[in-house]
Amino acid sequence: MEKETLIDVALKAELCALYQAGDRHYHNLAHIEAMLALAEEYRDLLDDPGAVEAAIWFHDAIYDSRAKDNEAKSADLAEKKLAGRVDPPRLARIAAMINATATHQLPPLRDEGALNDAALLLDMDLAILGAEPAVFNAYEKAVRLEYGWVEEPMWHAGRAAVLKSFLARPHIFYTTEFRDRFEAQARENLSHSLHALQDQP
Repeated sequence: MEKETLIDVALKAELCALYQAGDRHYHNLAHIEAMLALAEEYRDLLDDPGAVEAAIWFHDAIYDSRAKDNEAKSADLAEKKLAGRVDPPRLARIAAMINATATHQLPPLRDEGALNDAALLLDMDLAILGAEPAVFNAYEKAVRLEYGWVEEPMWHAGRAAVLKSFLARPHIFYTTEFRDRFEAQARENLSHSLHALQDQP
């Protein structure tokens, strides 16, 4: 059976162009491809694989490191581009998943399948935190480049706050599968990164 995709060739080309912008060092096509690969790997756990794939494609479509509303704008773009090809409840579900990536808190979805999909999407987005140390370090450098306009003291304070917020959670990952695979390494990576920031003047 052919897999359903909500992202046709023309839309994929349009989104790829956004992700290939020169100021994207981490939030680029490689990040999307990594998440799509995880979605394929865990496809059997997904309630609506097509909706999750669409949310992955759109979740960082609008990205400006100086802005605070990237996710909301990305969700708006998804609603605009997918209108007419996706029924409204499903489109609302896609938008809710995209918006959830702003805070990495589960969205208020009542449907259990939709909530599970949102949990898996958020875990896929954060899987990089539990990568091998060399890959994690490359990710950190890439994110720093995206915030190149932020001066070092401000960067240290802001980044440390982000790392602490993840470490303070009972679990970084929502699903058992991602906890088992990435949680321990993620905590090690984040702790190491936090210590490195605090050791710098």
